[in-house]
This record gives sequence, C-alpha cells and structure tokens, in this order.
Amino acid sequence: MSNYHADVLQADKLLGNLERWLDKAIAHAAQKKYDPAVLLLARLAPDMYPLRQQIQNACDGAKFLAARLSGKAAPKHADTDQSLDELRARIRSVREYLATFTPADFVGAETRVVPLGFLPGKAMLGADWVREMSLPNTYFHFCMAYAILRHNGVDVGKTDFIGSITLRDL
Repeated sequence: MSNYHADVLQADKLLGNLERWLDKAIAHAAQKKYDPAVLLLARLAPDMYPLRQQIQNACDGAKFLAARLSGKAAPKHADTDQSLDELRARIRSVREYLATFTPADFVGAETRVVPLGFLPGKAMLGADWVREMSLPNTYFHFCMAYAILRHNGVDVGKTDFIGSITLRDL
C-alpha cells in the first residue's frame, strides 16, 4: 500500500474518532444539563478558532490530503455549519469521499506539484507537502478539537484520540 493511501486511511480513522468525541460531548452536555451547541464556540484562547472551525479544518485537511495528492477534485463545503448535526454531516461527507480512494489513485503523488493558494506562484512537491504541511496542519486541528472538548470536561482520553489499533499475536 502506498504511504499516501495509508495517510488517507488514517485521516478517515481520525474523522471516525472525532464523531465519537462528539457523541461523548453530547452525552456530557446531557449529564450536566446544558446545550451541547455551546461547545461549538468554545476555544482554548481568545485568538484561536472555536471548536466548530477546528472540526471544519480537520475535515478540510483530510479531504485535501486525498484530493491534492491524487489530482482529483475535493467536495466543496461552504463553512456555514452552525450545528452539531451539520458538522456530523460534513464529517460523514468527507469520510464517504475518502472511501472512494484506492492505492492506485496515489501513483506519482510524491512528485505531484501542489500549488499553495496562500502563496501565489509557489508550490510544493507532494511528498514535501504531505510531510511538512498537510499532516502537521491536519493533526493540529484534530488535536485542538480534542483539547477543546477535554478542556470543557468531556471525558475523552488518549485512547479516544488514537482509536482502534491493529494487534498481532507474537
């Protein structure tokens, strides 16, 4: 399997984990008797993105990882999600998109030129873009979503972040 397809599979796994964190957030809010929607505006610092945007950016990172390395178009999301249901629909949409990829889609990904929209006239090779930009940025947004939920009392731990692991007998 190509490393790039493996990265896409891992991004999909993290999106599934994120859905479970939201389940825990909803349960926590019900137990504490508050509207879970208040969490969508929660942030760790005044100048950082709130949970809603952390989730949007984690989804975007996952879909653009697959799209830019394969040369395929990514689904468009308007960033108008205002509810947990809308964010969950976005997560599901991205997971469905990621499920369409196979290892063959990433042949030549390491040398594919990835234009940088925020630096007009600049680009990176696929291998460099994944290692230096895409994965660190995407994991950052997953980590911030996790940290915001944890900071607000949601019972998530390291195993919730990591998710399932594949074990083998020795």
